[in-house]
Amino acid sequence: MSARSGLLLLIDDEEKILKTLGRALREAGHDVVATADIVQARGVLRDRAVDILLVDHLMPEMSGIDFIRDYLATTPAEERAQVLMMTAHATVSNAIEAMKLGAFDYLQKPFEIDELLLIVDRALELQRLRTDRRYLLSERDERFDSYGIVGDSAAIRKIMREAEIVAGTKSTVLIMGETGTGKELVARAIHARSAQRDRPLIKVNCAAIPETLLESELFGHVRGAFTGASSTKKGKFSLANGSTILLDEIGMMAPLLQSKLLRVLQEREVEPLGSHRTERVDVRVIAATNRDLRQLVDQGVFQEDLFYRLHVIPLAIPPLRDRREDIPLLVDHFVQKHAQRVGRRIEGVHEGVLRLLTQWDWPGNVRELENVLERAVVLAEGATIREPDVSLGRPAAAATGQLPSLKLRANVEWVERETMRRALESARGVKKDAAEIMGISQRALSYYLAKYTDD
Repeated sequence: MSARSGLLLLIDDEEKILKTLGRALREAGHDVVATADIVQARGVLRDRAVDILLVDHLMPEMSGIDFIRDYLATTPAEERAQVLMMTAHATVSNAIEAMKLGAFDYLQKPFEIDELLLIVDRALELQRLRTDRRYLLSERDERFDSYGIVGDSAAIRKIMREAEIVAGTKSTVLIMGETGTGKELVARAIHARSAQRDRPLIKVNCAAIPETLLESELFGHVRGAFTGASSTKKGKFSLANGSTILLDEIGMMAPLLQSKLLRVLQEREVEPLGSHRTERVDVRVIAATNRDLRQLVDQGVFQEDLFYRLHVIPLAIPPLRDRREDIPLLVDHFVQKHAQRVGRRIEGVHEGVLRLLTQWDWPGNVRELENVLERAVVLAEGATIREPDVSLGRPAAAATGQLPSLKLRANVEWVERETMRRALESARGVKKDAAEIMGISQRALSYYLAKYTDD
């Protein structure tokens, strides 16, 4: 089987060639649409994102070169398949002309199947590179004003205005919001507008690193500081010197480390583990949390002094259910993003689906919405995402009454239950780890646990 597979459209007026080449390509792992009908071929190109177009030169309705010329002239460059032409010896000049027009290569009949498969593999590799490049460029070229934050609600406009003002200072920022609301995106937006934007944003997830390792990760260590410290290592604060550090999930930091972080914020210096010397650091600190730090202070698990050091400029990101007017923009953004990434031609979502998505409460916020739409793009059977392509739990009740029932796939609830069971089993019951395995937030996992417990 080929290391790369793709969708190939094979056009030839000889039935025997269609069957022979089609079978060989399918056995190599490719999806193949084979036809002798030019009209049908045009319909396929209109409805599906084809990776390779394999055309014979001699056909009764239209020559291969004319078909290729018409296809390349009417198809935007970013949507084109890689074009291969099959030609007899007497018409090689036409194949060369096709390559001048933009075809990838040609095959001179008679040719070996292995030769065809090799050229198809090369063409697919180029097509993959083109798709990846287009996706990366689209990521890079997202509106700089929002740095990937999509929305036009009053709440989002307020957040972005505040972030832009804050970016011009070195003040410590505390970004608060539920899991999946886009706290890291806001941090990146602040850094991208700051005077330190030419330096990398250094990110540390305080919840993902064991307490025994987090101190070394943040402040560094010298050789021999502890068992296994075979060399000196710089900490994240030293790496962020002259730049910005993002301390994500700051509410999960252990009390001892809170004290050391407080000293760094007060003195602007770090002391690596095992060292008696301090290092001065010029670092802009952005902290993010999905927990109520004031409540943690009242409970005695978060230092009050550290809270006030972090709470210099607080930015609170509202949950998606409180800015539903942004959902249509987010839907369009994520559908186009993932359609481009997977090479699908998706024109949009059915209005009934958009209505349901807008009225859903989204316990996992924007991250959950993106996951749902990515799955829908992959599963969609046509150019429009419809209700059967979307997998949600029970719809929330709208303010005006009960929502229409969602026509889910018959086994969706079983899949959700089984996925959750296996994730929890793999994570030995640790919900945070199970949520990461499932690719959802802890809040979303808690939601689904409550849902099925109630059932």
